[in-house]
Amino acid sequence: MRAFVYALIACVIAAAPARAEIDIQQVTTPGGLTAWLVEEPSIPIVALELRFKGGGSLDAPGKRGATNLMVGLLEEGTGEMDARAFARATEELAASFGYDTYDDTVSVSAKFLTDTTENAMALLRGAIVEPSFNQVAIDRVKAQVLSGIASDETDPNKIAGRTFDKLAFGDHPYGSSLNGTRESVSALTRDDIVAAHQAVFARDRVFISAVGDISAEELATFLDNLLGDLPATGAPLPDRADFALAGGLTVVPFDTPQSVVLFGHQGLERDHPDFVAAYVLNEIFGGSGLTSRLMEEAREKRGLTYGVYSYLVPKDHAEMIMGSVASANTRVAETIEVIRAEWARLGQDGITAEELAAAKTYLTGAYPLRFDGNGPIANILVGMQMDGLGPEYVTERNALVEALTREEMNRVARELMQPDNLHFVVVGQPDGLDAEPSQ
Repeated sequence: MRAFVYALIACVIAAAPARAEIDIQQVTTPGGLTAWLVEEPSIPIVALELRFKGGGSLDAPGKRGATNLMVGLLEEGTGEMDARAFARATEELAASFGYDTYDDTVSVSAKFLTDTTENAMALLRGAIVEPSFNQVAIDRVKAQVLSGIASDETDPNKIAGRTFDKLAFGDHPYGSSLNGTRESVSALTRDDIVAAHQAVFARDRVFISAVGDISAEELATFLDNLLGDLPATGAPLPDRADFALAGGLTVVPFDTPQSVVLFGHQGLERDHPDFVAAYVLNEIFGGSGLTSRLMEEAREKRGLTYGVYSYLVPKDHAEMIMGSVASANTRVAETIEVIRAEWARLGQDGITAEELAAAKTYLTGAYPLRFDGNGPIANILVGMQMDGLGPEYVTERNALVEALTREEMNRVARELMQPDNLHFVVVGQPDGLDAEPSQ
């Protein structure tokens, strides 16, 4: 019955109108934790988002993949409760928990009914603070991770990403997959997993948001109960990653009729004064689907690909502007030349007034649509905290976009787009492409 009620409420939330003007409360718990809260008492459900800074980058030397494996074990039991019992308890509460590992963060997402908040928080506390990490579960999840690694070894997209990262970041954690390798994951022990847990889950690096039918006082009490027993500090964060990849071309031979291409160079930090301008610039260049310049030139005019995209990658310790495309082996060389030419043209000639106006209309109109439920709102708010943005950003963001001038945008284009530094990694059997020096 609870599951039916939960599903019904989810449908109501999905049907609710989008909103971007929200009342964000900043909550400080008696134990010193801080959180952002949006109270929404009209629907009896709460969405909770936790982000722990560090992520897979906190893997100890020689223990690559430990954080990812540890996070995969969080729903495998706590105390006397094994994985099946944990799943059964979650289902009985009509709750949902999600755990993910990224380069710079570990995320924990939870949704539960208001009248089950206490029990849901207790269950989540067990997973975060007191996971059992029993050997049977370790062996099972490790086998799943190893299967994924084996699959990635034959995936051209994964090969391209792994190659680009290694060339760009070398021995920094960014230079290898957070999943680890067959060798590193196979060698991980329970002690390694416990150490990874202690490195990540600490009160000094957690960011919290909650949206739903819960008051500030209730949230403060529940958060201290949920996280108060975590260590005060975690492992030191990694050093800045130097982007070591110069312009050029790297070809990775792979037996496939279509080559996969990953390309990019150094970008802008998320807190750079020009980041919003760069975001809008990228939307025009390669981020807006069929209407982008790259899609127009590569797909619509020449039929070189079904899709080509560019995107900003502002990691915590490095930043890039990147793109991806797939094209037939016989046409990938032409595709790369088109991308190079458009990269250079944007930097030299900038954008038109019409392009800027269209991008502003799209971006400002689409922004409120992101706020389409408790979960998405909680996710946005915790991301804002991690990016160092204040609560006012929700209402000020569109004004920042509208204030951009064409002159400002074209200055950013000249500074950001560096065709001589653009590096392409091609995985496939491309005709007419020879690898160039990357240094």
